Amino acid sequence: RLALVSDDPRRIEAFRREHPGVREIDGTGKVLMPGLINTHCHVAMTLQRGYADDIALMEWLHDYIWPFEARQTADDVALGMTLGVVEMLLGGVTSFVDMYYFENRCVETVERLGIRAMLGCNYFDSNVDEVMPQVEEAVRLAAAGSGRVRIAVAPHSPYTCSPESLQRGKELARRHGLWFMTHISETEDEVRIVRERYGTTSVRHLDALGILDDRTIGAHCVHVDDGDIRILRERGVAVSHNPQSNMKISSGIAPIARMHSEGVLCTIGTDGTCSNNDLDMWDEMRTASFLQKVATMDPCVLPAYEILKMATVNAARAIGHAGELGVIKEGALADFILIDAVKPHLTPVYNMVANLIYCGKAADVDTVVVNGEIVVEGRRIEGVDLSNLCSRVQHTAEDIARRTAAAKK
Repeated sequence: RLALVSDDPRRIEAFRREHPGVREIDGTGKVLMPGLINTHCHVAMTLQRGYADDIALMEWLHDYIWPFEARQTADDVALGMTLGVVEMLLGGVTSFVDMYYFENRCVETVERLGIRAMLGCNYFDSNVDEVMPQVEEAVRLAAAGSGRVRIAVAPHSPYTCSPESLQRGKELARRHGLWFMTHISETEDEVRIVRERYGTTSVRHLDALGILDDRTIGAHCVHVDDGDIRILRERGVAVSHNPQSNMKISSGIAPIARMHSEGVLCTIGTDGTCSNNDLDMWDEMRTASFLQKVATMDPCVLPAYEILKMATVNAARAIGHAGELGVIKEGALADFILIDAVKPHLTPVYNMVANLIYCGKAADVDTVVVNGEIVVEGRRIEGVDLSNLCSRVQHTAEDIARRTAAAKK
């Protein structure tokens, strides 16, 4: 739980005597910082990266994504999860919040690769009876593991899940002390459907059902009004801002600068790799800041330091690790990364935080430590054959795409 940072030779020597055989990492020319926390993604969708680009959201979902997913097996999802976790680790992500299927199978993948995760078991009205037992199984598997994996309940959205199935999921979450996550007000279509069915906004609808609290993560929250923002703040809901996904699918621009200024807990996520198309939190942080500046026509909103907090301190609070993750301090969990700062695009340095947020790249990450264990060193993950992994994913993705196309005929 302790990461010692010091340039005092006496302290270093005393630490060596107290901890014989301790592993030392040379930080010359590097920046030590907390690992990044991706608060909303669908990691196994690496299998669909580039599968259905430049298509309107509802057509994208109904005609491409959901038919593809219907033909995936648990093994396929575990393979896609493996590739996504490798991508995130190499990009300095030490914790992520997932929302997908077969999360009980993905527990082993996360444990094996050494990352920290909150795995949300996704469901719709059509498969709620199938997923609920999977949640129970995943909880048992996570409890028997390293402590790096937690399970969450993740209904897709208030327009694809009935009030009854939403409340059923929330009751299960409360019974096991789990987090609850869902897409909220992502698109104008969602807002319209919810208003037609229930006569109110998505946020007010969920609030009336007793869903919203400080163990709820709402992804997107693009189309929210004054009352919605007030409810999100008062209930302590964490909002995961996914700017690049929202831009690509033309969902809109979430009023993150305003929500942040009004006290809503705002974090950053990448969303899935077929609506982004990567899991690069560095690119996402830069976009989050720049998009709000142009949307508000104010170059001062969401400065670099606030963006860094959204991806670290705020995110840690959102997943129940306030003060333990997202910080470098004595007593915190040892999740941190080393950035190779001797790069042309990071030089010169007037403000290192601004350099990291506005110039930093995933390829700058040299070393990643999670829970005190080195999982990336010199941009290598021990035990991972990248060439073989990419080949397997390519073969599997092509096979699923062929079967999906054949089913449409």
